[in-house]
Amino acid sequence: MKGISEETLIFEKEFTRQEPLPQAAIDRVTEILQSGRLHRYNTVKGEVAEASLLEQEYADYVGSTYCAGFSSCGSAIYVALKSVGVRPGDKVLSNAFTLAPVPGAIKNAEAVPVFVEITEDYVTDLNDLEKKAKESQAKYFLLSHMRGHIVDMDRIMEICNRYGIVVVEDCAHTMGATWDGKFTGTFGKVGCFSAQTYKHLNSGEGGLLITDDADVAAQAILYSGSYMLYEKHIARPKVEVFEKYKKLTPNFSLRMSNLVAALIRVQLPSLKRQGERWNERYKVIEAELTDVERIYLPKRPAKEGYVASSFQFTLKNTSVEKVEAFIKVCADRGVELKWFGSMEPKGFTSRYESWEYFGETEQLPKTAEVLNFMCDFRLPLTFSLEDCRKIAKIIKQVVIEVIE
Repeated sequence: MKGISEETLIFEKEFTRQEPLPQAAIDRVTEILQSGRLHRYNTVKGEVAEASLLEQEYADYVGSTYCAGFSSCGSAIYVALKSVGVRPGDKVLSNAFTLAPVPGAIKNAEAVPVFVEITEDYVTDLNDLEKKAKESQAKYFLLSHMRGHIVDMDRIMEICNRYGIVVVEDCAHTMGATWDGKFTGTFGKVGCFSAQTYKHLNSGEGGLLITDDADVAAQAILYSGSYMLYEKHIARPKVEVFEKYKKLTPNFSLRMSNLVAALIRVQLPSLKRQGERWNERYKVIEAELTDVERIYLPKRPAKEGYVASSFQFTLKNTSVEKVEAFIKVCADRGVELKWFGSMEPKGFTSRYESWEYFGETEQLPKTAEVLNFMCDFRLPLTFSLEDCRKIAKIIKQVVIEVIE
């Protein structure tokens, strides 16, 4: 604990404050507003909509064949489940540590979740996945790369291929992240990404769905609400594929607008550099907290090319009551921590026991233990490296005062 000042440190910056959008994005949106062509299908002859251009550019970026834009990542996940064949009553495996849109998509598809335990490193427990895959005979796995932590994708695909399980990846927190050099979202049949304000590209709200499967792509575009104008897409299958589904697939009106697409397009070329900036901040905090006796930091495998826009740690050898006190004292000193230990949903956080719309949920003791003692906070790029160092020092001070 050397190096901690006796002075009580206070942090004064907002954890929800994002960087301003690039001027080029503002200029492009202004042009679209002046044209009045906000709807993706409102184009003149020979014109390609902003949303269609984004879809092609994002498909090229991650090396996928097809891409479709959606109003949110949650809507993309729901459509992904429908497009890969999930029907009412089907069982869908899903890691239990995730955000509410993931179980929401399963509920929306009228499927039955089979929640899988997580490990102390916040990723899917592979032993429990294999056990649940065998026992449940589920044919779908909705894998959430929660808070940017990437499970061993080699093992995941080996298990799922062996049991004939279709993988849908929720990559809301891993845009630009990789496993062994391969982008998340390209391992399963479908990958879904978010461009919500707190994600790696900020358009306020927006989602992208990628796949190499022509049948899945055609259905996803139809579900999104293409009004039989699917020929206006450029990152799409051949028109003949749509003929099989166009009268069987309802329009859910979940399209992305040209305004959202324009914001994402301008930011996409800077995604790699932004990821590097997030990781610089993560590593500063990681270095400060590594030797704190009462804190456990997740082990990040060498194959994991993470993009750490948030930070997680676990308090060790303590009680839930002390965790709550710790979070309160940190908040009093300006460090806003999220906690998944509460049985009551709060803000963006909720845990599997509170998703009562599924009825009675199987107990997951390992996951519950992890969530009870895990702390979580955002790392906006408006924080300097020195800000991050100060946050870590405050956390260390409060650990000494409250936990030890």
